[in-house]
Amino acid sequence: MSARVLPAPDPALREHPMLTVLSILFVSVPVHHAEDPLTRAELVAKARELVLERGKADTFSGAALVAHGKDVLLSLAVGEADKGFHVKNDVETRFNLGSMNKMFTSVAIAQLAEQGKLSYDDRLSKYVDESWLPHEVTERITLRHLLTHSSGLGSYFNDTYQRSSRELFRKVDDYKPLVQGEKPAFEPGTRWSYSNTGMLLLGVVIEKVTGKDYFDWIREHVYAPAGMTRTDCYEMDQPVENLAIGYERDATSAQGWRNNLYQHVIKGGPAGGGFSTVGDLHRFALAMLECKLVSVETLDTLWTDALGADYGYGFAVRDEPQKIVGHSGGFPGISSNLDIFTESGYVVAVLSNYGRAGAEMADELRALVLRCNE
Repeated sequence: MSARVLPAPDPALREHPMLTVLSILFVSVPVHHAEDPLTRAELVAKARELVLERGKADTFSGAALVAHGKDVLLSLAVGEADKGFHVKNDVETRFNLGSMNKMFTSVAIAQLAEQGKLSYDDRLSKYVDESWLPHEVTERITLRHLLTHSSGLGSYFNDTYQRSSRELFRKVDDYKPLVQGEKPAFEPGTRWSYSNTGMLLLGVVIEKVTGKDYFDWIREHVYAPAGMTRTDCYEMDQPVENLAIGYERDATSAQGWRNNLYQHVIKGGPAGGGFSTVGDLHRFALAMLECKLVSVETLDTLWTDALGADYGYGFAVRDEPQKIVGHSGGFPGISSNLDIFTESGYVVAVLSNYGRAGAEMADELRALVLRCNE
């Protein structure tokens, strides 16, 4: 048995079904060892057939990329980015990442650790003042706890967020009212529990250490060196070229669909909600594998399961049947996933503007790659 990584509701948000946000769940699925191995050409043919078939059935809308090292074997888009104007997706369409931004935030923290500007064992109280959380809370939490989702903090997608205008949340500091009053659900470091608040606070740390805006810092130190020219956190009340709108089927709508524009954040941030393309995600994977962003020693830290939860430092981690690292993201109208096969050199990126569809596609493409004998 192996596992799949797919978007799922944060357990703390089950009372709010429309806020199925930025979380991950690991579910055991068969790896199909008994199936015949595939050549690389057969892998590509089956992957192409799968994407086209799901696009024709309208069960998948988005883009998928399969690469081996720098060689892009398949890059294909289906479906529509905007149903109102029947604008088709293409491989340069920007799709919402959901929680995948957590990888970028974690890489930025790791870079600062390599430069000696912070330590994973620093107390959060060193960087976050009491306007966010009481000292008695931040003194118990380290940056390592935030990176590994063991802080005990939960999610700022709470009742206050539900009742608030999305327009209020554009900068990292804007989220402060959603975090104030939050307390760890357990002693930090003793358990694993997925935390959007924890990753948001790492954005606060980045701003405190660098003296720069979080978004500017990520652009300069993650996106630019990786060559990610079509990736960012965009303000959704402003026009952005070739950006997909998220959709969910809705039997109560005359069109049979409902978009997610009034459900999602107006601008993504440290915990998720940015946009990217499958090509940019491939470039990010290569930059990580080639140690252009962090050292090989840091990769070992980021990509090692920290607490037996199939999660390292901002990256999902699976070691069987071969090591696969990356992250997923999910929300109504959003389903994204990046798999980096560290041993065989394959990279699979899937981005969808249908909820859950990207996770299902990623599962099937992962199974095909694991059958490949080249």
